[in-house]
Amino acid sequence: MTAHISAQQGDIARIVLLAGDPLRAKHIAENMLQDVKLVSSTRNAFYYTGTYKGVAVTIGASGMGCPSIGIYSYELYTEYEVDCIIRIGTAGAYDVSTKLYELINADMAFSESTYAREAFGFTEDHLLHQGRAYQVINETAEKLNLPVRAASIHSSDVFYRSAEGIPPLAADNHCVCVEMEAFALFANAKYLNKMAATILTISDVIPTREKMSADQRQNSLDTMTRLALESVVAISEA
Repeated sequence: MTAHISAQQGDIARIVLLAGDPLRAKHIAENMLQDVKLVSSTRNAFYYTGTYKGVAVTIGASGMGCPSIGIYSYELYTEYEVDCIIRIGTAGAYDVSTKLYELINADMAFSESTYAREAFGFTEDHLLHQGRAYQVINETAEKLNLPVRAASIHSSDVFYRSAEGIPPLAADNHCVCVEMEAFALFANAKYLNKMAATILTISDVIPTREKMSADQRQNSLDTMTRLALESVVAISEA
């Protein structure tokens, strides 16, 4: 047990999917896993462990932003001996060339966040995915005939900003979309020599303000989750 996760040792699988929203984790566990058990509900950040096609997997909530996912992923890696974390989330597209519902497999996360520097002394403003999970996701998507775009993304510390347009860091490095967590996840995995990947669904296009409806969000995020779960199976078999 930790201050943030109340699961007992052995309750967390070696591969974890992290959604930002605890209710998203609940939906996935109840609709896509078998033999599901709620193993932690501290702070209403639900964690469920079950099986998918016979493979053990834990689904949990990361909260929003680098500090939050930084805490949860670090504790999962260090206190529960997790080998691999795949973030499954949504992102806003920076320009109209990236379409609503598009799936992104983040190869690199750029960020202004001080998280990696303050935690581990990593001074760069970008971090790669960690380990083979990223490539497994690409290969699994091809087998499932799911179009997935491998691209650089922007992990921002802010959701609202006064300046309009694409932030300079994102524009200079051709980031296709923005989210808030991947950079810290990749930092933890790099420091601890663990696997980490991030799959994103484009839920809105910032320039046009086009957004998914509630029903569209449900269906499209289920597609992303299925890709993540099939990748879990492939990782476990390798």
